[in-house]
Amino acid sequence: MDYRLRPWRIEDKYDLARILNNRRLQDNLRDGIPYPYTADDAFEYINFVLTADRSKIFSFAVTNGDTLIGNVSVCRCENIHFRTAELGYYIGEEYWGKGAATNAVEQICSFVFKNSDILRIFAQPFAFNWASCRVLEKNGFALEGTLHNNAVKNGDVLDTKMYALIRKDSVSG
Repeated sequence: MDYRLRPWRIEDKYDLARILNNRRLQDNLRDGIPYPYTADDAFEYINFVLTADRSKIFSFAVTNGDTLIGNVSVCRCENIHFRTAELGYYIGEEYWGKGAATNAVEQICSFVFKNSDILRIFAQPFAFNWASCRVLEKNGFALEGTLHNNAVKNGDVLDTKMYALIRKDSVSG
């Protein structure tokens, strides 16, 4: 497989709509993504990313060769956490279990640490999403703990896991 990150393009809207118009995928994501997910929804997201402050939002299309298969993003936090950022990602279901998410997370974390002053990247997958937890662990993220009753998804109260990757050259004060 030839997994790569590339900048988003407006013409990705149809493939993005196809990927996100999947209830099983959306059950592992935060709320706020419409279902069904349309090409117009995808256009809005891609346009947002293309016009966003590139020092605050790092978002890339994940591809296999020329085929769009997912998204990976790192978003800078604010206030005293301005050198911390949150990681989010999803891969189309047909690529689950094939290393695409692991590869995408490695690429974006490397990019963010090389091209910004971010010191810490964190992610909070649902505790039941062992595959996503494994992606983070394979990329050197440390499990910092379980956040009990931390989210409500589809009417269920859920635990999340807190994972973080610390920039290797950072110094704690």
